[in-house]
Amino acid sequence: MPASALAFALAAAFVHALWNLVLAREQDPQAATVVALAAPVLVFAPFAALVWDVDPRVWPFVAVTSLLQLCYFALLATAYGRADMSFVYPVARGLAPVIVLVAATVAVAQRPSGIQAAGVLLVAAGVLLVRGPRGPADLGDGALALAVAGCIAAYTIVDKHGIAYAAPVVYLELGMLPAALGYAVGFRAFAGAARLRAQRLLLPAVAGVLSFVAYVLVLEALERASAASVAAVRETSVVIATALAALVLRERVSRGRLTGSVLVVGGIALLAI
Repeated sequence: MPASALAFALAAAFVHALWNLVLAREQDPQAATVVALAAPVLVFAPFAALVWDVDPRVWPFVAVTSLLQLCYFALLATAYGRADMSFVYPVARGLAPVIVLVAATVAVAQRPSGIQAAGVLLVAAGVLLVRGPRGPADLGDGALALAVAGCIAAYTIVDKHGIAYAAPVVYLELGMLPAALGYAVGFRAFAGAARLRAQRLLLPAVAGVLSFVAYVLVLEALERASAASVAAVRETSVVIATALAALVLRERVSRGRLTGSVLVVGGIALLAI
């Protein structure tokens, strides 16, 4: 993996964990997500216009990734409204590369290597430790985290191909604009305008800009290295996010949950070999 790709992926890991921390601490994560989606679209529009570089073949990828991003943010906001960040984040981020591997294996009809199989087992063990002894009532939290993981895996695969047809900032701007509009319209229709008026703006806006920066860094890394290696490095954010949840959000992060987060990162590293 080139040093430049490693630097971009590590920076993306830290920034990604940071913006999730900001979103998770909001009292109304769904309303905060409206602000978090709108802010980067507005902030980065001038930059996208300045470096405009679009091949017409990008539009199908933009359409698909917009829908996936919309689903991702809706599911993530719902999950943070129900469960701890130290649960949702490791499960969602950890299972995403496993789903990518399974999809790739099915697509090319090739068995995974022994190392990749060991990676899957490590991720599975880590996710079980992160989940801990939770009852049947909490199955919905796990299902939400799994759905978030599916969205991450899907847009990672789509964007790996779509980024070939547009500059990273332009590609992300095009993908996020419909997602931001769709989420805002849907939230207003189902939740009403009162929750939006009560929502503070500054921190969610900062979180949104950070999310945009994080994924631009990922796209830069994807241009320089394989999707598997980039995914492995950026998923160090699992440990970063778990630590931040304990230190900043004061969540009760058990030794088992922290160990599980480390196992998830180790398993993802094996998947990237």
